[in-house]
Formats: sequence, C-alpha cells, structure tokens
Amino acid sequence: MIPETNQQPGVHYAVTADGIELPIIDITHPAFALAVSDNDQRGLIDQFMRTDQPLAKLPRFLRRWLLRIILRDSVLAQGLRRAEGAVLGGMSTYLFKLGPENLGSYAKPIDHRIAAALPALAMRLRVQDMASLLADTVLPALQANPRRPLHFINIAGGPALDSINALLLLQRDHPDSLAERPVMIEVLDPDRAGPTFGARALAALQAADAPLHDVRASFRAVSYDWTRPDDLALVLAAARAGNAVIAGSSEGGLFEYGTEDAIVANLQALHRGGGDSVIMAGSVTRADAPIQRLHQTSSVATIPRGLDAFRTLVGRAGWSVMRAIERPFSDHVLLAPVP
Repeated sequence: MIPETNQQPGVHYAVTADGIELPIIDITHPAFALAVSDNDQRGLIDQFMRTDQPLAKLPRFLRRWLLRIILRDSVLAQGLRRAEGAVLGGMSTYLFKLGPENLGSYAKPIDHRIAAALPALAMRLRVQDMASLLADTVLPALQANPRRPLHFINIAGGPALDSINALLLLQRDHPDSLAERPVMIEVLDPDRAGPTFGARALAALQAADAPLHDVRASFRAVSYDWTRPDDLALVLAAARAGNAVIAGSSEGGLFEYGTEDAIVANLQALHRGGGDSVIMAGSVTRADAPIQRLHQTSSVATIPRGLDAFRTLVGRAGWSVMRAIERPFSDHVLLAPVP
C-alpha cells in the first residue's frame, strides 16, 4: 500500500485495487463541500471562455501529440489519455473529484493545476448535486415507512460516490430515516476497479468512528453492459421483491455517453422492473459553447445533447424531467416515470 500523506482530521481513507490510499469523498466534510453561487458559476464560465487555449487551433493529431508531451508526468492526464474516444474510467474520474488540496504525493504540480480548473470543479459539483437529488427524493418514502429497505441502483457508477454521499447526507440531516433500515448499493459497471474502491470506502465509513457506523448498508458490484438492459431486470426483481425504495442513478455515465437507444432501453427496463415509484438521477452533457470549447482539447466521448433534446429522448421511454440543475458542461437531472 502507498500511504496518503497529510491525512486530515475527520477524513476517512480507503485503498484502491492498485494499492493507493485515497481520501474518501464526503460532501458533508469541509474538505469536500462546495458552495458555488450562480454568480460565482457564471464568473467561472466567463473566465473559462476567455482563457486562451494556444493549442486549440492546431490540427487534432498535432494537438494530441503535443499534449501527450506536455502532460506526460500527469496522473490525471493519464486517465484522460486512456479514455480517448471512450468513457473516462471510474477511478480516473474519482481523482478529478478530490480537488487540488486532497491530492496526494503521487500528484505533480500540473495535476494540482488540472484539479483546480473548471472541468474538475464541475465534476465535484456533479457528485454533490447528484447526492442531494437522491437524498431529497427518497426521504419522503423513507419517512413514510421506516421498515422499507432502500436500494440504490447505480448504472456505470464506478465507486458509486453519489449513492454513498446520499447516505452521508441522510445520516447527517435525517438519521432516523436510516435507523435499522437495510440499504443496498448495487453498482452496474463493466469495470472492477471503481466498485472495488467503492466497497472499501463504504466499509471505512461504517467503522466505529465513521459517519455511517450505524447504517446497515451493503455494497454489491454487477458486471453490466448498458447495451444489454435485460440484465437490469434481475437486479430490479430482487429489489422489488423486498418492497424496497428504489433509486436509480448514473453520474457521468449512461446519459452522457450512451446512445439514444441505450438510454431509452435502460429507462424502459427501470420502469418495468421498478414500478411507478422508481426514480432516476443522472448527468446530461450540455450542448453549449463551453462544452464545445472543452471538446477542443479533450477527446473523452461525451455526447453533447443538451437538456431540451434529452427531455424529448426520455419522453420516448415514458419518463419526464422533474428537476434540472444547470452546471458547467452538464445538467444534473431527476427523472420520474410519466403517470
């Protein structure tokens, strides 16, 4: 194990599949909580749009070659390179969400600069928004019936930090809602590294001195290909059989990278298997000037649909957007089946 340096009081740690000790993102802790006003956000976006990107006008092949040289020592950039034309992996995304102050000795000066930039801040806001949407939405059902299990179904969730942080919010603000209640976090992801870390993070947060020590939560990983949503039916059947409150989510996953057919098919499977009370939270890549500018220097394969097109798309699956939080590069949405 490679230990993390400068451990902070009240921050808990878990070890990755590669043996790296990382702080566990806990948005109820000052080290990770963010407070960004609408004015602050507009200012950050304006600054991002005004900042020169000297390589943006170069041919794509030359720009990629130069960026490889400039960023060859960056841990964060290595994750981006592995995701060229594909999905940014769960643990690579996790490092972006730590913030510059929480990076360890493995990070180079360029990593701290990347982690302080707007794209990384947007990822940190994304997990915070998603956790809040999940916690706020399941709370009434939990309060209405203290015996019903709570079942998170996290599609392409990696370490499932949105689900874990929803529990942290509920435990901080409404601890009675989780008292003696069975909780399952089920992560549907083809990758193993992210869920492995997520399971260890949950266990660390359930230790005697940790914020979830009284919460009866379990973590399960399921290998999943979102182009074959029939496999989702088995997961939902188990949750439905236990009369669980079912909360689906996909932070930085299905709605940002998936095809229209994959999104519709997964939402239809969620509705069939979860019933009318199931909810779904997710992030949707915007289709505005900032995301176009970001894509000039990033080859991660997010699909810039925009919220209007996304509303139409989910309507085909029998869902509607109940709430949307506008953030840089993505909107964070709460969906519910159409009655």
